[in-house]
Amino acid sequence: MSNSSAPHYDAILVLSFGGPEKREDVIPFLENVLRGKPVPRERLLEVAEHYYHFGGASPINEQCSTLIASLRKELDAHDLHMPIYWGNRNWTPFLNDTMIQMKQDGVKRALTYVTSGFSCYSGCRQYRENIAAALAQPEAEGLQIDKLRVFYNHPDFIAVLAEQVGEAMGEFLEEARDHVHIAFTAHSIPLSMSTTSDYEKQLRESCRLVAEQLNIPESRWKLVYQSRSGRPQDPWLEPDILDHLRDCKSAGIDKVVISPIGFLSDHMEVLYDLDDEARRFCDEHSIFMVRAGTPGNHPRFVGMVRKLIQERVSGSPRECAGQFPPNHDVCPVDCCPAPVARQRPDAVGK
Repeated sequence: MSNSSAPHYDAILVLSFGGPEKREDVIPFLENVLRGKPVPRERLLEVAEHYYHFGGASPINEQCSTLIASLRKELDAHDLHMPIYWGNRNWTPFLNDTMIQMKQDGVKRALTYVTSGFSCYSGCRQYRENIAAALAQPEAEGLQIDKLRVFYNHPDFIAVLAEQVGEAMGEFLEEARDHVHIAFTAHSIPLSMSTTSDYEKQLRESCRLVAEQLNIPESRWKLVYQSRSGRPQDPWLEPDILDHLRDCKSAGIDKVVISPIGFLSDHMEVLYDLDDEARRFCDEHSIFMVRAGTPGNHPRFVGMVRKLIQERVSGSPRECAGQFPPNHDVCPVDCCPAPVARQRPDAVGK
């Protein structure tokens, strides 16, 4: 389908979180991530140990590079011959530098794919703020960047997740599969962030759609959270995956699939919180646990990104599944606001 009124785009920008690539990068990377956030230094050092446990390198940059290579082939196969740029929020290649390069290359308007499928401040609006800050550089003046919509209910996204959960279920004996519990996990965020966004609603809908495709009743799955940070006194989304596994054990459940539905690739939180901590807990408590995969560069997932681009470039149909319509292309002004920092009791009146 062609749409003559669709804006012309010169390039695609893949915008991601970034991650350290060697041990020496870990502390500077985490300082970038936590700058301006009320996270104690001891928490930063604790998280650094997670990276050191895996040699100091996060797989996220390599996975992003692989995704870009797959997307390049996918776009070329559908006559979408636009250059693809890559910028990160917290580590090289930094978004600011990428924007300057795009401007130097003559790019005037680009579409950005953000590696986050759900709406919340850190997964959507903060990236838009990063873009605005990068565009404020004199060297990037005049460049326009439009963001692709979130895709939590895109049928291709759901199909990939269902395929991966189904493959994990296949690790159990056939006669036992009706007794396997599915724990869908997502990154926990502060309640002050979740209550002003659709993050939790979107996650639940994705879980429901995946379970529906696999004919898994609601009694056999639950949305839980992982990778909490921040001050202990600040409320975050719960339950934590380890607390949930304790509840499973208490309820006599000893067969579990963990699907990191809120993560698009196997980066550090998935490796440490699930493949290390959760697996160790399950081994110690005689729970047979299989971890489902993440979309990564699955061909159907890459095809979905291409379809999202075609929606904007040529007016292709906006696909969605379930009870909610496709998410907006242009975020409202009040969409996913930054969480309000809670004031310490001893700071009142100061």
